[in-house]
Amino acid sequence: MLKEKEKLFTKNGGLLLEGQLSSMSQGGIEPIKIFTEEEIKIATNNFSDNNFAGRGGSGIVYKGRLEDKGLIAVKKATIIDEVQIEQFINELVILSQVNHRNVVKLLGCCLEVEVPLLIYEFISNGALFNHIHNSAHGSWLDWENCLRIISEIANALAYLHGSANFPIIHRDIKSANVLLDHNYTAKVSDFGASRLIALDQTKLGTAVRGTLGYLDPEYMFSSQLTEKSDVYCFGVLVAEMMTKKKAVFSVKGKFWNLATRFVESMKTLQIVSIVDVQLVQTAPRDEVMYVAEIVCQCLNERGEDRPAMKDIAVQLDRLVNRVLIKMFI
Repeated sequence: MLKEKEKLFTKNGGLLLEGQLSSMSQGGIEPIKIFTEEEIKIATNNFSDNNFAGRGGSGIVYKGRLEDKGLIAVKKATIIDEVQIEQFINELVILSQVNHRNVVKLLGCCLEVEVPLLIYEFISNGALFNHIHNSAHGSWLDWENCLRIISEIANALAYLHGSANFPIIHRDIKSANVLLDHNYTAKVSDFGASRLIALDQTKLGTAVRGTLGYLDPEYMFSSQLTEKSDVYCFGVLVAEMMTKKKAVFSVKGKFWNLATRFVESMKTLQIVSIVDVQLVQTAPRDEVMYVAEIVCQCLNERGEDRPAMKDIAVQLDRLVNRVLIKMFI
């Protein structure tokens, strides 16, 4: 049994990870923890059905508890081909160094199993998607909270693109991959499709990954991934929050692409007709139009015509601060 675990640990890149963690600790960086299978089984009550927390595009998630770290989320990753192990470990090491209040924190991994397990902090209020599209969950999602959340997501992406040790392109930004904690603070999650970009690179040739409706059309046709691909996804997500419509939605049996519909509504000066009724009735029109303009800039067909996330974050921070000041006057 012990030899089998050692074999799996090695197959999943454990020795490579240990070497990288050793060099990181010498640089004064706090490394992630490599958990044993027994620790994770105890934490999740042997992956009991009662601890099942959800299923995503890149794995199954279980809730657990560790004495020293409190509640955790354990993701059973999809099977990884051996040729991808080195890349998986490199990304794991980099993601462990991401430290931002609006990004889900990776605590560690377990490699002595058939497929790697990733251990994250547990986020209690689930995915933003459910709050947008389920009226029973989303009554709190008024204009002020919408602004705050999109600002938090923008700041997380600006950090990933420009402030992390290496630029990170998330590649699958969508409402299902934004979680909300006990204070309804946004946490960007699910980096299963993410890619690292060297500091001297501006684009990366890669197989197209993402979600229908959110996918950057330029990336889809060229396979050239850039930070502006995340910007496009962000634009779709904000349009989704403003309209309460899914990225691909149907009206009377006809399917619509939300990004296309949103941009067309702006061009024909009919944006109010597509924005959620509750927001139209309660939000200042100038603020709605300001955010709608940002969305349309993000949804430009050419990546070079889209703004950088750092600029979007600054614009949204200013608007949020202005709204907060008005609330307390």
